[in-house]
Amino acid sequence: MTVSPDFQAAQDAWRAARMAKLTAEDGWLNLLGRWVLTPGETVTIGSAPGSDIKLEVGPDTLGQLTLKDGDTATFERDGEVRTLDRKAGGFAWREARFLLEITALNDIRALRIRDADSAARETPPEIDSFPLDPALRITARWERLPEPITITMDNMSAIPTQVPVTHVARLTFAGHEMALLPTYGSADRPQFVIRDLTSLDDTYPHMRFIFGEEVTEDSVVIDFNRAVNPPCAFTRHAVCPLPPRENLFPVRIEAGERRL
Repeated sequence: MTVSPDFQAAQDAWRAARMAKLTAEDGWLNLLGRWVLTPGETVTIGSAPGSDIKLEVGPDTLGQLTLKDGDTATFERDGEVRTLDRKAGGFAWREARFLLEITALNDIRALRIRDADSAARETPPEIDSFPLDPALRITARWERLPEPITITMDNMSAIPTQVPVTHVARLTFAGHEMALLPTYGSADRPQFVIRDLTSLDDTYPHMRFIFGEEVTEDSVVIDFNRAVNPPCAFTRHAVCPLPPRENLFPVRIEAGERRL
């Protein structure tokens, strides 16, 4: 297997971007927790004993959060009130060293808090990878479905969600015809949640993520060298989707990131 300098350089640049995103303030290494919220209920956030949302670091009282009906909320600190509105894109904000975000999963709203000063960002985990293989960067057929479909996907928190699907990526791998369903991501960067036989011993047991590249009307690049560990591999506070049955493959795809 020969890897050209250009191919190696492109992979190195991708790896650097991957680690920069992982260790960013809004990455996955500094997540302190995820707490389900109840509409109409006010919760206190801080390090003081008795706080509804107890932080291990920070001030005794970071603030008070009230989730309201209609996907709005208020956050009060030192007499100042911040109004939050999901429809207006205002469900994430920063307070001192903390990044707070109200997430939505079906009708469940939860608060995630990240510590921007966390030492975890300075010492990211070592992520081993399979040897780089240019043959595993594959241009797949990108086929629009005759009619969009909706599939039910489970996740690590056992909360089934309905996901729309408009395309399928078709390719051949090790003599197997594969049809990958994109379930998240965007039109120019579709996300594929997959699992293959390396999950038995070499890769994260439940799933890996791959993001499609170079999307055209009828093609998409699937680079298995860029298959990554999901957020759940780094923190128990993430909610990661499990692969749809179409993306479970009875072969070993020895490419991308290995299990931590």
